[in-house]
Amino acid sequence: MSFIEPVLAQNPRVTIPDFADLVERASPAVVNIRTTEKVMVQQQGGIPGMPEDQAEFFRRFFGVPIPGLPNNPKQAQPNSGRPQEAERGVGSGFIIESNGLILTNAHVVEGATTIYVTLTDKREFKAKLLGMDKRTDVAVVKIEARDLPKLPLGDSSKVRVGEWVLAIGSPFGLENTVTAGIVSAKSRDTGDYLPFIQTDVAVNPGNSGGPLLNTAGQVIGINSQIFSRSGGYMGISFAIPIDEAMRVADQLRTNGKMTRGRIGVALGEMTKEVAESLGLGKPRGAYVRNVESGGPAAAGGVEAGDVIVSFNGRDIAKSTDLPRIVGDTKPGTSVPLQVWRKGATRELMVTVSDSESAQTAKKADAPAANGGGSNALGVVVTDLSDAKKKDLGLKGGAEVTGLGDGPLARAGVRAGDIITRVADTDISGAKQFESLVKGLDPNKSVPVFIRRADSTLVIPVRPK
Repeated sequence: MSFIEPVLAQNPRVTIPDFADLVERASPAVVNIRTTEKVMVQQQGGIPGMPEDQAEFFRRFFGVPIPGLPNNPKQAQPNSGRPQEAERGVGSGFIIESNGLILTNAHVVEGATTIYVTLTDKREFKAKLLGMDKRTDVAVVKIEARDLPKLPLGDSSKVRVGEWVLAIGSPFGLENTVTAGIVSAKSRDTGDYLPFIQTDVAVNPGNSGGPLLNTAGQVIGINSQIFSRSGGYMGISFAIPIDEAMRVADQLRTNGKMTRGRIGVALGEMTKEVAESLGLGKPRGAYVRNVESGGPAAAGGVEAGDVIVSFNGRDIAKSTDLPRIVGDTKPGTSVPLQVWRKGATRELMVTVSDSESAQTAKKADAPAANGGGSNALGVVVTDLSDAKKKDLGLKGGAEVTGLGDGPLARAGVRAGDIITRVADTDISGAKQFESLVKGLDPNKSVPVFIRRADSTLVIPVRPK
């Protein structure tokens, strides 16, 4: 016992908090959001929702006059289609200002013809969409009301893993449902624009847009996503940090849209193998797999194959950090960045541009998923820039920018590798490569010549 008592003294008993008072205060500021859309309905005589053959059965054998169905079946003719309002979906939201300003998810209101907001006192309002940003999944709507209860906002940067939190929302349309749990992880990267708060709070379809609250009753996040293989809760849910959400919301309510900075680069995953091959040691930074011709990064001297390790004085730990930092930078600002190139760090200056000015350009500043690979070798390729050809001493080639589950990926080819030859045919560019691959015999193995850094690898593969 003498050995156990000191241990117990150092670990005081932890009690589960009582959320009843908190819920009583917060619930009136949580709303149900119902959306509708206009659909074209082909009207046929009969009972709405009843199949025509069933309606005819009742008319013939029971003599039941069906409303809208003529007694003479020959008179039953389909009417021309007309628009009708149909239910689209149900979500949640919460009031952040007493004049009716409401925060929710973009996917809750996207595509809606009409947005209805229902308060806990059963009053229903038609809401106006002030703006939404699909990239962060944040939307702001407004109802015409006064003196409404509102929720206080917390500081999501101070959230601690393990602390108690709760969600209020309308899962499956069940209004003002409360669930509780703990914060499971912070800054969880799911491939989206924002780092999420991960919790084990039970969140289901309909909870989207509702608040995630701490034990002080402050909003620390917007419930947005769940990890599920069944469509329902499986123990993992994700919330948008309220600090990030309000930064977006402030622009949406003022401008109706979100303006972000961009520099015109496409990023690839920085793996341990890529980091080691580039001499970085451990994975860090954002690997540049392509640079937009004529874009800000190209003008500043950034090249495909560079690793951006610092942007405007902030270290880049992983590729997904860069889009967030660049997006927060005011367009027109010239910022310093550091790139790792050929075993050394170089200092460059880049002038950030407005994402709105590049609507017709390729999607940039977003990490590329290693998907695609629809050809027989399972890779996506792009043409080499003239500068890169000159730098590598190549006359042609096609750079690997994406990898599917194909033979080259299984053979160890990486994003950034350059395919210079297939069998006896030199590769001049991406279009010629795609044409060549289409004619390969799937029953024969062919050698593929890969340029990686200063080395050329020969990889025998069989097309799939």
